[in-house]
Amino acid sequence: DEVLSSLPLQMALYFNVYYFPFWWLSTVIMLWLKYQAMSDYCKFILVTIMVLGSLIEVIRLYLGYMGNLQEKVPELAGFWLLSLLLQLPLILFMLFNEELRNQPAECAIHAIFVLFLTFQVVTTFVALKRMVNKLTTHFRLMELDLLEEQPGPDFYSLGKGRRAIGKGLSAGWA
Repeated sequence: DEVLSSLPLQMALYFNVYYFPFWWLSTVIMLWLKYQAMSDYCKFILVTIMVLGSLIEVIRLYLGYMGNLQEKVPELAGFWLLSLLLQLPLILFMLFNEELRNQPAECAIHAIFVLFLTFQVVTTFVALKRMVNKLTTHFRLMELDLLEEQPGPDFYSLGKGRRAIGKGLSAGWA
């Protein structure tokens, strides 16, 4: 049995677990400092992103740990999809939207988080590919073993059956 868990992905998840509270706290502090200077719709958008991003991150990290350590494809695929389709766009929005009036420290904190997410997306894709290939091979080998265990039809019995049917038909015609 080959271990399919990805060590680089696990290391990235480990560091992300410790970086996320720092990112969250610094983002909340920066939001609090610039809250009065922002427009109402920017306030709403930023608070919504913080709440959704926090919930997604907790679920995402849980799925990443379970999927990678227990070599479960559905959990790891869920982690990959949450990272690529939800978390990465949210953080990129926070990084590159000029109306949010990001401070240099805030840009650096978001950029580090984007690097974490990008690395995790790439390593998860590689790990998923390896796991799926291994599971497919294992499934095909089990299928082959089942076919070998089941007795196939006897080649000679088919011929006898045809001859018997032929004789019955010819007797019926006579």
